[in-house]
Amino acid sequence: MTDIQKRLYAMQDKEYRSFQSRLMPTVNPDKIIGVRVPKIRELARDVIKNEPGIAADFLVELPHHYYEEDNLHVFLVNRTKDFDACLMQVEAFLPHLDNWATCDSFRPEVFRQHRQQVLAKARGWMKSGHCYTVRFGIGCMMSYFLDEDFSPEQLELVGGISSEEYYVRMMQAWYFATALAKQYQPTLAYLGKNNLEVWTHNKTIQKAVESHRITAEQKALLRKMKRS
Repeated sequence: MTDIQKRLYAMQDKEYRSFQSRLMPTVNPDKIIGVRVPKIRELARDVIKNEPGIAADFLVELPHHYYEEDNLHVFLVNRTKDFDACLMQVEAFLPHLDNWATCDSFRPEVFRQHRQQVLAKARGWMKSGHCYTVRFGIGCMMSYFLDEDFSPEQLELVGGISSEEYYVRMMQAWYFATALAKQYQPTLAYLGKNNLEVWTHNKTIQKAVESHRITAEQKALLRKMKRS
């Protein structure tokens, strides 16, 4: 057992392990230690601050065995300040993503300062044949491009993804529901074209109607747009 693995096991919560296993059917339960996310984030901060050599070594020791090691990995990458180094770390790790929770925690802070380069990379990620690389690309579009750098063309990029993967389609719906909250009119116009697959279209509306960021009037209109 490695030093990092020993540290993670020292924070184990067996009841939480059972809970996590139920949430992530794509992950072998034997690969889940049972460590709460705030504790893993704290470990990442501590390692970066006090043991940068250990952090650097850990980032090249791929693949990892445990789910929590993967989470630690993305939390370390998220805090990488050099954009080029961060992008290399992201590219190295994407093929090893195997669950939605780790994927959705993967949001490098430095990406916000280099959005145009990230947009170009996200276009490629969303064309990947790997489910969680596609999901990561959509997540980047949702996290970094629904505010000042938004353009309606981006709706076409995400909506144009064709996939039978549940975790891709769910992220598409999440993206469009968030887009409705932040860029309502262009997103409503896009949904009105019925370009999304029926399941994704209706899931988008469901998630938007559940959101506190959508007004009652907007929700009433969206309900009428459900497709059979």
